[in-house]
This record gives sequence, structure tokens and C-alpha cells, in this order.
Amino acid sequence: MTENNYVIRPIQQDDNPKIAAAIRSVLIEVGVPKVGTAYADKALDEMFETFNKSTSQYFVLECNGKILGGAGVAQLDNYDGPICELQKMYFKPEGRGKGLGSKMMKMCLEQAKTFGFEQCYIETMPYMENARKLYRKVGFNYIDAPMGDTGHYSCTVWMLKNI
Repeated sequence: MTENNYVIRPIQQDDNPKIAAAIRSVLIEVGVPKVGTAYADKALDEMFETFNKSTSQYFVLECNGKILGGAGVAQLDNYDGPICELQKMYFKPEGRGKGLGSKMMKMCLEQAKTFGFEQCYIETMPYMENARKLYRKVGFNYIDAPMGDTGHYSCTVWMLKNI
């Protein structure tokens, strides 16, 4: 597969089962707990509907008709202020190591800025080293405590970036 085969595009309703399956497979692969993480989110099966709002957007990574992952931005749950959350950014192995994560994140952050957000928050797991490396590379910094209330109590690494 060449870079030309990969497309990053807004989610469509018929992508729902494909992106849910892709995300769950990545979460199982990396050993994420099934409770207190994105794995248990009701939204995972309704991604199009969840992000079909005026200040949220979800993008999928597609290659030759196959959904390999995605990422989105939305208002940080249970938080007042212009802070969004980078949500559900996961790629299957065949989508990794090609610079697509950086491209996806850039698209998400640019979209967040157009929505009027000033900062972006993310939660992750301490052992997801490659993800944390990518977040640091694009300017996310570690913070000492969670923000808002995402319900992801098993995620113990929190980061924030000005956008």
C-alpha cells in the first residue's frame, strides 16, 4: 500500500460498525482494560451520530475501502470553557508508521481551531508509548490531573496543548 491509497475523510454513517471494530481491535491488541476506557463507550457504536454536532468532527483513515482507524475532536465533557478533547485516535497496525497519525492529528487540531477551541486535551495509558511520543511531538504537554469527566477513569496520563 502506498501513501496514495490512504484517505483521511469525515466519518459517514455506514462507517459506524467498521470504525468500532477497528478501535476495539486496537484496544484489545494493546491490552487496554474494557472498563473505564473507550472500549466501553456507548459512543463507539454510534460514532457518526456522536460527532454529528456543530463543534465536533470525526475523521476516519481508509485504505482501499477498509477503515484502519480514526480520530476526532469534540467539546471536553463536563468542562466549561474553550477546551476540546482529541478522542478515539487509534490506528490498526497497517496504518501505523507512515506519518498518518501526524496528518490526522493536524486535521483534528485545525478543525478544533475553526470551532473556536483554544486548547486540546487528551487522555491515554502510560504504556501507550508510541502514542505519547506522537502527542509530545505535536506539542502536547503532561498535566497533573484529569480535566472534565470523560468516564475514562482507567486512563492515567493526561495531556494538554494550546491550539
